[in-house]
Amino acid sequence: MERTLAIIKPDAVAARHAGRILQRIEDAGFAVRALRMVNLTRGEAEGFYAVHRERPFFASLTAFMSSGPAIVMVLEAPDAIRKWRDLMGATDPGKAVAGTIRKEFGASIERNATHGSDAPETAAFEVGYLFAGVEFAG
Repeated sequence: MERTLAIIKPDAVAARHAGRILQRIEDAGFAVRALRMVNLTRGEAEGFYAVHRERPFFASLTAFMSSGPAIVMVLEAPDAIRKWRDLMGATDPGKAVAGTIRKEFGASIERNATHGSDAPETAAFEVGYLFAGVEFAG
C-alpha cells in the first residue's frame, strides 16, 4: 500500500464540487486515511510550494492556495500516487482526458480543482507538512 497527499483546491471547494470529488476518490478504491478542511495562510502556502519558489507562477499560486478553504487528505491504495494522478488528469484541464477530475472541474492550469503528490519523496514531505503529528486511520 502507498499513501499520497491530495488537495481539493479552493476553486473546487468554492464551487461546491468537493462532495463529487470525494465520491470519485472513494469510487476509485482509495481509502481516506486523514481528511481536514484548512485555510492556508500565505506563509503556509509558500512553505508547502517552496520547491517552486523561483518559478514565475509562485506568487499567484500561493495567493490562490491561500484565498479560501481547501480540503487536504491522505489517500491510501496500491500505487496511490500514480492512481491519484491518473484520476486527476493533466495539470491543464484543457489537455486532460475526458472523465478525469481536472477535465470536469478545472478551469485553468492554476485553478484545476485538485493537487496530488508526484513522487514518494514529495508525498512524504507534503503529508508531513499538512498532517504533522497526525495518526492515520486504518
